[in-house]
Amino acid sequence: MPQHLDELIEIYLDFIVIEKGLASNSIEAYSADLKAFTDFLERKEITDMRDIDATVIMAWLLHMTRKGLSRKSRARHLITLRGFYKYLAGEKLVKANALKDITIPKTGQSLPKIMSISDVEALINAGDLKKKNGIRNVAMIEIMYGAGLRVSELISLKLMDMDLDAGLVRVMGKGAKERIVPMGNQARQTTLEWLASARPAMLKGIASDYLFVARAGKPLTRQAFWKIIKQYSKLAGLSPQITPHTLRHSFATHLLEGGADLRSVQMMLGHSDISTTQIYTHISKEYLVKMHQSFHPRS
Repeated sequence: MPQHLDELIEIYLDFIVIEKGLASNSIEAYSADLKAFTDFLERKEITDMRDIDATVIMAWLLHMTRKGLSRKSRARHLITLRGFYKYLAGEKLVKANALKDITIPKTGQSLPKIMSISDVEALINAGDLKKKNGIRNVAMIEIMYGAGLRVSELISLKLMDMDLDAGLVRVMGKGAKERIVPMGNQARQTTLEWLASARPAMLKGIASDYLFVARAGKPLTRQAFWKIIKQYSKLAGLSPQITPHTLRHSFATHLLEGGADLRSVQMMLGHSDISTTQIYTHISKEYLVKMHQSFHPRS
């Protein structure tokens, strides 16, 4: 039974190449992670699998932390090593699993990027309301921010989904779940302007059920709306990292910062699980801390 670490790694890499058929970049990632592990062991003068126990693994994780690797990177390295050990145990090449009691570092949920209210206003003001497509684009941004829609929901809106008298929009979300969401007065006004003049002028007599149309009455694509956001962000001098989904994140965050309750925001976003919505409470807490630090006399 080979117990030298380099031999066992070679056997494992051969296995994932031949048996699992993984892509070359995946193989390189596995190899690099295991190489980093063996480099650490060499410095500890460990070359035999029988000398690797939970204490060694914990020392390795601490070593990666001191090197500045993020929790996400450390978790990936540990997942690679777990796969390696799982294979060795299945092949009866090792007796003890040194990773049995080692938990993967929690990577946490990355907070979405949001815009300030003034940034949202700057993005909207970048639209040229003298042009047909400018009115359409601004109306789309207003509704996406005003109602917190996903891009797919926005471009799928049809005329029958709008109740402009009440300022409501009917949305068909994920899993064909329907919800009714307020859109806000500004979105309502711009949409009315789009429907009254710009949309008929753009359609030129072509019939279309879709609220927002491009040429020949077809709905605007996700890619086209993404380009609009990028173009307007550049015109407004905003971050190039702003995407359509940033508007949805900003919608939720600004509501919570304004005092809206979490359950109401969940309903408007169309989240089936409130835990998905709770990520925005973290952003709001950061906002409150910043406000406290900025304005409290003893911060």
